[in-house]
Order: sequence, then C-alpha cells, then structure tokens
Amino acid sequence: MMHELSGKTVLVTGASKGIGAAIAAASVAAGARVVAHYGTDKDGAAAATAAAPEGTVKLLAADLSEPHAALDLVEEAIRWAGRLDCVVNNAAVMRIDGGVDSDLDRWDAVWEEAFAVNVKAPADLMRAATNHFLAVGGGTIVSISSWAAYRGMASAGGLAYAASKAATATTTKALARAYADKGLLAYVIVPGVVETRLSIEAAEAGAGIEAVVGALAMKEMVPPHEIGELVVFLASGRCRHLNGAMLDVNGASYIR
Repeated sequence: MMHELSGKTVLVTGASKGIGAAIAAASVAAGARVVAHYGTDKDGAAAATAAAPEGTVKLLAADLSEPHAALDLVEEAIRWAGRLDCVVNNAAVMRIDGGVDSDLDRWDAVWEEAFAVNVKAPADLMRAATNHFLAVGGGTIVSISSWAAYRGMASAGGLAYAASKAATATTTKALARAYADKGLLAYVIVPGVVETRLSIEAAEAGAGIEAVVGALAMKEMVPPHEIGELVVFLASGRCRHLNGAMLDVNGASYIR
C-alpha cells in the first residue's frame, strides 16, 4: 500500500478518533497529503497523522452543526493544498435517546442535530467537492454509512441516526450516477460493529462486549484499519468501475 496515494490530497472529516483516525493514518501511510478535520479534539487528529512527513498534513477545526461549515472546510483545504483528490465523509453524531417515547423537545433536538451533522453537512461537503472535481478533471468521494441504515438500530432511540446515514448514502450514489462521465468516483462504505471506543462503550452499556462479539459471524469486531485501507484503495482509482458501489464491511454478520 506504500505510496498508493503519492501526489494525492485526501480530506477526512472526523479524523480525531475511531474510523476517521484510521482513515487518516492509512492515507498518511499511503503517501497522501492529508487534511484532517476535527471538531474539538485537535490532539486526536494530530496523533492520527503523527507519522506524516513535515508539511504534508493540515489540521482543520470545524463545527459541522453550523450552517455551511462544511463548505468553508473544503475551501480552506483547497487553499492549503491547491487541489483535492479525495473527500471522505466520516464525521457524524449518534444519539440513542431520541426514541418515540422521549419528550417532544428531545425528539426534535436529536432529529435536528442528526440532520445538520449527518445529512446537510455531508451534502454541503459533497457539493463543494463535486464542483471542485468537475473543475480539475475528477476526484473521489467516499461516504461512511452504517449497517444501522439498512438493518435498523438495536435501539429505537437511534431512529434519527439510522435515517440520516441512509440519506447520505443515497446522496452519494446519486452523485455517482449523475457525474460518472465527468470523472467523479463516489462510494459508500457500510461498516458493521467496528472496534472503536464508541462501539466498546456502547457494548459495555448494553448487553456487554462478550454478547455483542458473540453475535457476530466472525466473533470479532471490524478492525478500524481495514476501513482505512479500503478507503485508500478506493481513493487510488484502481477500480473505477466500482463507481457507485455500497461496500459492506461487517464480517458476514449482515449479508444483503
């Protein structure tokens, strides 16, 4: 994989922890210049890209719940890098206390936040990226969805999260169809249970890690680095006719 992305610039949202940090680290290992977005955890984004040669990483903060913050993020990334070759939609929020039994204020708040961060911000990001890619002759969008969007959440409190991840996946596929002949490559990665701090804490708070892992076909969570390596492969452009694909990464636990 070394130098697979040499000469390319990759923007990763939510690069400070979990899947985003793994994607940023894999992109660095593949020789890319990396724009690592973070919300508040600058140290996490710095740690994820610590192996990068000097001058090849830009850390950018943005609150994606703010209107047009994603558009500003892309503009700032382009100013630094000159051009982008791949944009990875990874940042998201997940609340599990917004079910139909919650009070109306909480219900509204959870849906509004999920729409702002998980739908509108990625759409803004893809809008800016697509216009940029059309101007420079092509590029790649990778959106990180979730199997919750297709199999449902274990908790009904996660309705907004599941719906939002489905919406962004659909937007990504639509862009792939609309601009395939203009050099745009767009993919959706659909992870199952990835071994991140969030997944571990959720398992511990629920049925327990042993029960969660025991229910998986391979009896193990997905290692985050596998998502990172898949993004590198997609960003390399080595399989262009995979364009528009949804790629399930769940160890055969959910087969559509």
